[in-house]
Amino acid sequence: MENKPNIEHIRHSLAHLLAAAVLKEFPDAKLGIGPVIENGFYYDFELSRSLTPDDLKTFEKTMRGLINKKLPFTGEEIPFTEAKKRFAKQPFKLDLINEFSAEGKTLTIYHTGDVFSDLCRGGHVENTSEIPADTFKLDKIAGAYWRGDEKNPMLQRIYGLAFATKQELDDYLAMRIEAEKRDHKILGKKLGLFTFSPDVGPGLPLYMPKGNIIRETLLEYMRELKRAHGYQFVWTPHLTKKALYIRSGHFGKYDAMLPPIDADGEELAIKPMNCPHHFQIFNAEPHSYKDMPFRIAENATVYRNEKSGELNGLFRVRSLTQDDSHLIVRHDQIASEIDTILDLTHQIYDLFGFKNFKVEISVRDKANKEKYFGTDQMWDDAEHALIEAAKRWGAEYRIVEGEAAFYGPKIDIRVEDALKRNWQLTTVQLDYNQPENFDMSYIDENGKKVRPAVIHCAILGSVDRFMGIIIEHFAGAFPLWLAPVQVAVLPVGEKFSAYGKSIYETLMAHDVRSELGDANESLGKRIRAVEMMKVPYVIVVGEKEEAAGTVNFRTRDSEEKSNEMKLDEFIDKVEKEIKEKKR
Repeated sequence: MENKPNIEHIRHSLAHLLAAAVLKEFPDAKLGIGPVIENGFYYDFELSRSLTPDDLKTFEKTMRGLINKKLPFTGEEIPFTEAKKRFAKQPFKLDLINEFSAEGKTLTIYHTGDVFSDLCRGGHVENTSEIPADTFKLDKIAGAYWRGDEKNPMLQRIYGLAFATKQELDDYLAMRIEAEKRDHKILGKKLGLFTFSPDVGPGLPLYMPKGNIIRETLLEYMRELKRAHGYQFVWTPHLTKKALYIRSGHFGKYDAMLPPIDADGEELAIKPMNCPHHFQIFNAEPHSYKDMPFRIAENATVYRNEKSGELNGLFRVRSLTQDDSHLIVRHDQIASEIDTILDLTHQIYDLFGFKNFKVEISVRDKANKEKYFGTDQMWDDAEHALIEAAKRWGAEYRIVEGEAAFYGPKIDIRVEDALKRNWQLTTVQLDYNQPENFDMSYIDENGKKVRPAVIHCAILGSVDRFMGIIIEHFAGAFPLWLAPVQVAVLPVGEKFSAYGKSIYETLMAHDVRSELGDANESLGKRIRAVEMMKVPYVIVVGEKEEAAGTVNFRTRDSEEKSNEMKLDEFIDKVEKEIKEKKR
């Protein structure tokens, strides 16, 4: 069987062909970097003018011409002095060469035939003929500071898409069109869910009545679920002494903390996470081994100093609410408690229709030990415990080095939505270090003082981000139990407004969230309006229904335009669907 080229190698090779195409049109272009990214590649350039979409078409044509020339990719190692000569007119390449020289790294250059050479570690096709000419597309132009530092020059970044087959490229482009239709920022405004105000500030969402219904319904669901599994809910303030975060180690290690504020000469921190507060609750009373596990939870809002350029609707905000939990446990309870969390996670994912998910286990960078608290033994034990938990759960997992928090390794779970996009949701961290920092202990069965472990857990993660995800996942058509308006009641005309109102009031008395339509507008217009708002059930009542004491309803997802039943039967049906949380 013929070996297919590695898609990563294809994407990397295309980045080089893009640079060659740009140099053909802009011989004095200054080259940045051109890495492989998810779904494609990019390359950064400093150019004499701003690029346009027509430029991308020109570059694409040149790239396909180079592919047809069957150019070989060959690499060579060169001394630093020689590299500086070859890239003497490329300041960004010289910057990289000087960095590599200081680190004592070996330099390699890859040649694309005789048309282009680049400073590169490799990972290419052997020959451009291995690149299918119809499976890539130059996608968009964006600005990017060199090395991501706003003090450095702004470069023009060209993004490209590349897949193994044309069908995969076409499918991705179709998915992206659908994703644009589902954009939570657009749907959030259209459905009246949330807004942002320049007077309040970027990254600080304001939830409107309908959006707050969804938000509170999610939070209450998490409360019910966790209480049923032995969690107790607490509340903690949004401020604390700066010293608390110095003790936890976050101050100086966690760069998203907002600057402290002065209160009568004392520095107060705005909390970016809840764990140090929760440790104070544990330490407020003595504990024995019989009290363990000590499970506390809080649906708490925290604040983070995210960069303005990284803010993105509800996906990245400065004020976020977490379904946060901390389990303070004996070491012999770690495995069972993590298993329970993962089982809860599976239950929640199934509720929202997230069928496919992957596990990433973030461990320490052993070559950079100063980044982390604790001993090697602590880290070995914690990392092993998480890997074994993932194995027991049976989900696909991979280990990511260097991504652990400074106080412990973690499990991150990524789910696939209706458009097959991956989102990171649940985080489970195992921490042996903070119990040391906060002198946390319990008395064991022998009367000895023993250190517990801490499991940090947020299943939805940021509830704000989760809302953005499910708005797009459901395209705004929320399941009945979550929909802000569950039933719309539309009298055919004003003559039947009283009957419509009585139905509306009965539904509301049964805690079925309902709206009563204005009978002064045409029925067709009112039906279209509730369809646009994606209301699950629409009741239309007129003379026939009033005489029979029935309702005529249609569902959002059904072809059936007319279903008639007694009001109490309809309420029973709806209440059952809400209770069962049907999708």
